[in-house]
Amino acid sequence: MVTEDEFKDFMADVCTPVAVVTAMADGLPHGTTVGSLTSLSLRPPMVTIALDHRSGLLPKIRRAGRFGVNLLGAEQAATALAFATPAADRFAGVAWYPDEGLPRLRDAPGWLVCLPQRFVAGGDHVLLLGLVSRVGGTRGGAPLVYGRRTFGTHCALAPRQDFSITDQIAAFAR
Repeated sequence: MVTEDEFKDFMADVCTPVAVVTAMADGLPHGTTVGSLTSLSLRPPMVTIALDHRSGLLPKIRRAGRFGVNLLGAEQAATALAFATPAADRFAGVAWYPDEGLPRLRDAPGWLVCLPQRFVAGGDHVLLLGLVSRVGGTRGGAPLVYGRRTFGTHCALAPRQDFSITDQIAAFAR
């Protein structure tokens, strides 16, 4: 049997995008940081996110019938931390505005409006399958990613030098 620590250590090496998932309930904004945003389908456009089954955001999304995904940029680690803490008002000090009835973070470079299609229980989390009804944002900037228990960003590898077939044959002959 795999221990929880073995599994956590393995998953720490998996880099994930960082996003803040939001919903409105009772006229108030709600949101939480997730590292589980994944593309699910192109036709129709769908994403998945996973929320702890005890998440206070989960019933708010069920009631609202929609959720927003604020994809964070490389400079937004503090925002990710603010929405990952149990603070009473995670939106304090964060610039946001309503967009299609959902809280949208002003500085987040990516924005999705999603309609939940299914809620699938999986262990201690619930997987939300969301139909993407709108894409917005400025995209193209460096993304915020989480890996090895720290925030960072993605950068491209140096271009690979392609060798001709004669160079490769010569290399094997050495």
